Amino acid sequence: MEPVHYVAAGVALSVVLLLVVRRLRGPSTDARESKRAHDAARARDPPVEIGGTYEFGVTELTDHHSGEEVAVGKVEGFVVFTEGIPGSVGEGDVIRAKVLSFNQGHTSADATFVERL
Repeated sequence: MEPVHYVAAGVALSVVLLLVVRRLRGPSTDARESKRAHDAARARDPPVEIGGTYEFGVTELTDHHSGEEVAVGKVEGFVVFTEGIPGSVGEGDVIRAKVLSFNQGHTSADATFVERL
């Protein structure tokens, strides 16, 4: 076997060992924190009510499972997806929205846009 083959075999072995070690260590810190936050959200009652209107800052705009762009924000750490937003609304804007429903598990809510503040 030529020296270059030994180097290639060593590199391949190193990559395999690195992947095994990462797998044994478990999920990343971000994944663990996300899981903790999700579990905490499921353990408490939502801080919003269906039919209630709430003010919050838009943290991001994203495509919702409905296919429509929605504004995402939080009320007391509780995620609210707001549909029917005008094109002038962007990240950092404060809006008022009316809660329409909860998702399964009551860990987030769907709402409709009322006004930009």
